[in-house]
Amino acid sequence: MADDRPLRTSLRIGAALTPLAMLAAACGGGGGDPADFPDDNIEIVVPFSAGGPTDTVTRMIAEPMSEELGVEIIIQNVEGAGGTVAAGQVAEADPDGYTVLMHHIGMSTAPTLYPDLPFDPLADFQTVGLVTEVPMTIIARKDFQPATLEELISYVEANEDKVTYANAGIGSASHLCGVLLQQAMGVKLQEVPYDGTAPAMADILGGQVDFMCDQTTNTTAQINEGKVKAYAVTTTERVESLPDLPTTAEGGLADVEVSVWHGLYVPADTPEEVVTKLTDALAAALEDQSVIDEMAKLGTAPVEPERVTPEEHTTVLEEQVASWGETLEGIEAE
Repeated sequence: MADDRPLRTSLRIGAALTPLAMLAAACGGGGGDPADFPDDNIEIVVPFSAGGPTDTVTRMIAEPMSEELGVEIIIQNVEGAGGTVAAGQVAEADPDGYTVLMHHIGMSTAPTLYPDLPFDPLADFQTVGLVTEVPMTIIARKDFQPATLEELISYVEANEDKVTYANAGIGSASHLCGVLLQQAMGVKLQEVPYDGTAPAMADILGGQVDFMCDQTTNTTAQINEGKVKAYAVTTTERVESLPDLPTTAEGGLADVEVSVWHGLYVPADTPEEVVTKLTDALAAALEDQSVIDEMAKLGTAPVEPERVTPEEHTTVLEEQVASWGETLEGIEAE
């Protein structure tokens, strides 16, 4: 690419599920001197459907990151196998910084849930930095009988063979929250997996399934508009955007505490200079007031500035891989 080409600062959304290698070729790719990075478009791969909570977080930061880096950022949704399809593709991408993965807590659970995982989250990726920790909410179809979390617990215990629980597939945040819920209640529910939380939410709204657990970035509007019944938020403290929603501890499920942390990754062996530029752009995006305001509306916030580092991100990933390994022992994806 010519050095005198004007830098572009627009954000372009890619929706087609084309292989990343083909997309990179179409975009021109990078791969030059790391000191010149970036001199072409950057892809952020989201391993879940468009319109879902991880996709929402990605779109919040993509615009300011694009402006900071001076190139276009293309968001590519690559669904499948709880996020492992997308992660596997990024692990095999050129380590030049032009292919970036946005993933959530599922990055730390994949080694336990997928014994034949084609990548190692710790060895095959370089962390870029944490983005946000999103609370989860327990919600149900609007006409579901239980009115409070206490009533939900009693109802589920008495009707576990009839109650349906929606999730976005093995390894998704909604699946992990469901695991904790069932362990805490001592029940085994009829789980209904979907290809993402967007279609799962559609069936909650349509009354086809009973309840689910999902991130505030996907549920806050539905709750505030009265389209779903809400029972609790899965954090130690109530969230500002949903002040009337009790915590799980307040409602009798102290063992159900989970927030969904998100982070950016690039393939292992990506030059340190490139990683630093991506980290700096992420940090700048998370200090953008529009991003802060948008996240606040959806019940979350950027992580503290000192946590937007590869070192902090790696520490969290290592701890979470070990912790979820114990929690999910005996549970595997089919």
